[in-house]
Amino acid sequence: MRVLGIDPGLTRCGVGVVDVEPNRRARLVDVIVLRSPTDAPIERRLARIADGLEAIFEEHRPQAVALERVFARSDVSTIMGTAQISGVSMLIAARRELPVALHTPSEVKAAITGYGRADKKQVGAMVARILGLEEVPKPADAADALALAICHAWRTGGVAGAAIRDASAGRGEQDPSGLTPAQRAWLAAERSAAVSGAARRVKE
Repeated sequence: MRVLGIDPGLTRCGVGVVDVEPNRRARLVDVIVLRSPTDAPIERRLARIADGLEAIFEEHRPQAVALERVFARSDVSTIMGTAQISGVSMLIAARRELPVALHTPSEVKAAITGYGRADKKQVGAMVARILGLEEVPKPADAADALALAICHAWRTGGVAGAAIRDASAGRGEQDPSGLTPAQRAWLAAERSAAVSGAARRVKE
């Protein structure tokens, strides 16, 4: 299952693509941060991010899309930009008839680290371990996008998660360890010496 995670933002929009196997092992396909100039008209900024997203959707052809759920904050301009990019992302996915799921930050943190109040440093470190990366993807928008994609694939109620469970059930696989997906991935990452890399470097 290929999942595209989007950490929506108007100035910086993190986009991460991961492949998740039936045993829930995740592999990095690509990660990038799309940007738009703050001095450009809003419509051109939206168009620039949309063009970047269209290109990534077309190149990697994901099977599911995961977005961070937007919450109201004191900074109205920030939340407006986040909401606008979320809408653009969902429109692009809908036109391709792709399922879209929204996940809260606490849901992502819990899925990735096992702790819903983990900080960004902890989430980034775990993302790097899960994907076998030498370094934490930067800036934080990149790591957040990858965390969203992994979270969606792992969550039991998600479209990707259901497909993974069905595939495992078809082969009669069971997990007798009682460990959470994050704990199993952590152990697997520590045991693995392989290091994977992005198809495209994050553009600072």
